[in-house]
Amino acid sequence: MRRLFRYLAPYKLLIISIIGLVFLQTLTELYLPTLMSDIIDTGVIQQDIPYIWRIGGFMLLITLLGTICAITASYFSAKVSMTFGKELRNRVFGHVENFSLHEFGDVGTASLITRTTNDVTQVQLVLNMILRMMVMAPLMAIGGIIMALSKDVGLSWVIIVAVPILILVIFLIIRKAIPLFSVVQVRLDSVNRVLRENLTGVRVIRSFNRINFEKERFRKANLDLTNTTIQVNKIMAVMMPSMMLIMQLTQIAIVWFGGLRINAGDMQVGDLMAFIQYAMQIMFSMVMLSMMFVLIPRASASAARINEVLDIKPTIVEHHKEDVTTNLKGYVEFQNVTFEYPGAEKPALKNVSFKAAPGETTAIIGGTGSGKSTLLKLISRFYDASSGVVLVNGVDVKEMPIQF
Repeated sequence: MRRLFRYLAPYKLLIISIIGLVFLQTLTELYLPTLMSDIIDTGVIQQDIPYIWRIGGFMLLITLLGTICAITASYFSAKVSMTFGKELRNRVFGHVENFSLHEFGDVGTASLITRTTNDVTQVQLVLNMILRMMVMAPLMAIGGIIMALSKDVGLSWVIIVAVPILILVIFLIIRKAIPLFSVVQVRLDSVNRVLRENLTGVRVIRSFNRINFEKERFRKANLDLTNTTIQVNKIMAVMMPSMMLIMQLTQIAIVWFGGLRINAGDMQVGDLMAFIQYAMQIMFSMVMLSMMFVLIPRASASAARINEVLDIKPTIVEHHKEDVTTNLKGYVEFQNVTFEYPGAEKPALKNVSFKAAPGETTAIIGGTGSGKSTLLKLISRFYDASSGVVLVNGVDVKEMPIQF
């Protein structure tokens, strides 16, 4: 996926701005519990109403600043990710346009459709989340730990126990889910392939009364995709309740043991309320990181599939070095042309030679599989001849520009 992110170079300033805005947003969220603690310990307990209004107003300003930063960062991150997705789709589509039928046969049209649409969407989604959550979650976790320790060191053992348990649960769930994400993409390729074959060959299917057979093919492909997706969702459905259970138990433990410390005079009520919020921020940051760890492997699989397409070198390239215009019009000539499909046992065409001039009738007759369509594809250069020369208007088609 890092190879694709090199296309983010034009958006460096926007990305830096997003990181700065997210940093400010995180600082405001970390500062609010401390202000609330001051209101409880100083304002509420001592019944200092002016102090409550003053700190409360300051909290509103901090909240407003954090809200503005969050909205602006979300807007910029969405703009960067959507524009990146658009450019990546254009890049993949433009590269595929240069493919010959060899490359289309190797990758598969259905797979190319999935890679240009669904796979790019997965990378785009993860980029949007990375620009926000991957910056916010570590900052909030580290900052929450520091602020929690500043409120009460003796109660920090609850967090020390809860966070490893939460990480272990997340790890176990993700380890089972990650392999299935790649399988989902493959199953989606299969559905697209069957659907495309049915749409392009609908006349043949009806002519040979294969409708029920094709329905069964699509049902199986669709069922495979459905079952795999359900399996992934079942595993992921366990994550949120498990994390919420751990978080609630953590909160109960903090209240229980914090109450004991307050009763012993080692802690104030406001500090306990702030400690609870900092603990929740730490836990939520773990949840955000877990969501990233779930989506990144799926996006990495999609990015690998996109890179496979971008790494393919088209076999048909332009070789012309000068103007190839000619006064001849409508002349086609084959000179000892031989062509063999990759993996075929024998050539589809062998030592074919003929001339076709304008005003003449040239008929190419043969049974199914004799090479009639292959011959036409060589003229239009969907394939290049294995040997021999194909001339159009007296010029070798290999010397012509592709957009002639």
